[in-house]
Amino acid sequence: MTRDEIYAKVKDLLVDALAVDDEDVTPTARLTADLGAESIDFLDIVFKLQQTFGIQIPQGELFPENLSQHANLIKDGKVTPEGIAMIKSKLPHVDFSAWEKDPVAKKLAEVFTVETLVRYVERKIAAK
Repeated sequence: MTRDEIYAKVKDLLVDALAVDDEDVTPTARLTADLGAESIDFLDIVFKLQQTFGIQIPQGELFPENLSQHANLIKDGKVTPEGIAMIKSKLPHVDFSAWEKDPVAKKLAEVFTVETLVRYVERKIAAK
């Protein structure tokens, strides 16, 4: 499957899952800030990715979870260097470079873009 084919399928499933217009789903569109995804939508997106691409997505592999439950990973509302290192090691498909400059925990979801999903699916398919 080519990158363009993966992108087209990801785009279609996001239009369906988030009830957004086709033209709003661009590679750089952020799932939360631009497409309006909420936490419940992330579950639907994971389910649809699994169904569409025939892949398994273990909990916490695509999106981070329960970060705030670890006191040593967040301090004063920001993710600590230890937390950043942990997140980056678990989520190699995500570009954290801009967020890392001011790692506000509540803004972490904003790094997840359409391109993030495409990269993740590419890695999963390549690993099959």
